[in-house]
Amino acid sequence: MEKEKKLSKNETIKQESHFLRGTIAEALQEDSTHFSEENIQVLKFHGMYQQDDRDLRRQLTKEGKERAYSMMIRARIPGGILSAEQYLQFDKLSEQYGNETMRITTRQTFQLHGILKKNIKATLKSINDVLITTLGGCGDQVRNIVTCAAPHEGPFYDSVRKDLLAVVDATSAKTNAYHEIWLDGEKVNLAEGETEEPLYGETYLPRKFKIAFGYEGDNCADIFSNDIAITAHRAGDEVAGYTLAIGGGMGRTASDKNTRPFLAKPFCFVEPSKLTEVCKTVIGIQRDFGNRENRKFARMKYLVADRGIEWFREEAAKRLGYELDPPRDIDWTSSHDHLGRLEGEAGKVHLGLFIENGRIHDTETMKLKSVLREIMVAYQPTVRLTTQQNLILCNLTEQQASEVEQLLRDAGVKLADEYRPILLESMACPSMPTCGLGIAESERALPTIIREFEAALVKLGLQDDGIIIRMTGCANGCARPYIAEIGFVGRVLGKYDVFLGANVAGTRMNQLFKEMVPAQELVSTLYPILEAYRDERRAGESFGDYCVRVGLDQLQERLVTVS
Repeated sequence: MEKEKKLSKNETIKQESHFLRGTIAEALQEDSTHFSEENIQVLKFHGMYQQDDRDLRRQLTKEGKERAYSMMIRARIPGGILSAEQYLQFDKLSEQYGNETMRITTRQTFQLHGILKKNIKATLKSINDVLITTLGGCGDQVRNIVTCAAPHEGPFYDSVRKDLLAVVDATSAKTNAYHEIWLDGEKVNLAEGETEEPLYGETYLPRKFKIAFGYEGDNCADIFSNDIAITAHRAGDEVAGYTLAIGGGMGRTASDKNTRPFLAKPFCFVEPSKLTEVCKTVIGIQRDFGNRENRKFARMKYLVADRGIEWFREEAAKRLGYELDPPRDIDWTSSHDHLGRLEGEAGKVHLGLFIENGRIHDTETMKLKSVLREIMVAYQPTVRLTTQQNLILCNLTEQQASEVEQLLRDAGVKLADEYRPILLESMACPSMPTCGLGIAESERALPTIIREFEAALVKLGLQDDGIIIRMTGCANGCARPYIAEIGFVGRVLGKYDVFLGANVAGTRMNQLFKEMVPAQELVSTLYPILEAYRDERRAGESFGDYCVRVGLDQLQERLVTVS
């Protein structure tokens, strides 16, 4: 007799949540600063995480006080496109209820930090007032669907956008719980046999699920780090179809060597009319076969790795009633973000702004948040958030673009062409003090470290090389460090594992090079490798390609020789 499988605690919580209601409504009436563990898990589906200020933990504990609790609220903004009005609403809420900053995420959306429990409902209502939701921002469901942020125009791009929104609609949670709890919506009475979640069921997915769209040749969105990577193929002004790859994901658990990041594997080619049903079918397979016992292995990447692509195709064909066409070959020519002055149609100008680590705030020397607010009010640009945590101001006239550039300079904000490439290519996750999973610093550490690397590259004459460096405060990999030419992953407080050798196109992962390197030694550790790269690289060879060609073992020997 087969031993009954024991579901993880989260599965039981989801099953008993009554389609994401839990006891959230009741908890909101309580005079407390935080939620129960069960409600914390359910609240993720509503687009929020409970956090506390970890800088204050020790002192508060010493004083016998509770933690400084607050919520991080994450919106769902498909493809990262907002109006100026919508942008200004987030700006207002960050000042009114948050910590006066806005964070652009690697999934083209905004996070607001520091929202107190008593202000959640008002915050969510205000976000929904400008036709944006937070449902789907987090949780075991399809997260915000991302795409290339370049402000392309024309029938081809309009069609891709239409197909993206169709997938968003088809894969969004249908429960009425969100509207009942946060927007005072009427409770829904279902007819017999109906369910609130025809795709997800009462336990939703085993883990989070990520989908990304890209245009053939341009991998600025790092689409292969997603559960489903969708590449649009062009035929004149029409979409010829989409190549799908499946099974990507960045997360791992540092203490478990059986966990690791994956890039999505080529799966099939579909006509536009079949895209949504094929995506839903892939999601359904993960729903039915994904690991619900151990959350460390619950992402679809492990199902794909265990069962194989052929099994997945067979299972999909069985459900669809037809065979899937083989995937098309794709050439990638760029993965750089769309920064600087971008020329549009009919004289339009777009400005891609570098937002260091995605944090929009004011400092003594740079009034970024204030000047962006001024620009939104005065010029009403369309805003596009990028998956590399940057921002594009769209649809300006030539004169307006010049005026905006001057406003930015006057506010102490550098334009993209005033930064060296190494900064433009860098990313860090938030980590301390808000993220409960952070082990080491990331967003607060990388600005200093990246400038130390910049100085080293200048010394070596490599200042024009856009080496991709990314840092995370833990192994979960939110800033996608495993597909950076140099990845720093927090291992313990103040120390990082160093990964080398991903390619610029985002189609090859890096490898572990050195463990437990102190933050203050990251530059000195890699300096001899950078020096060797300068002396030995071939024409046009990137740093990641150089590392792979020479081999990490050979590079390790150089470190020993130097030391």
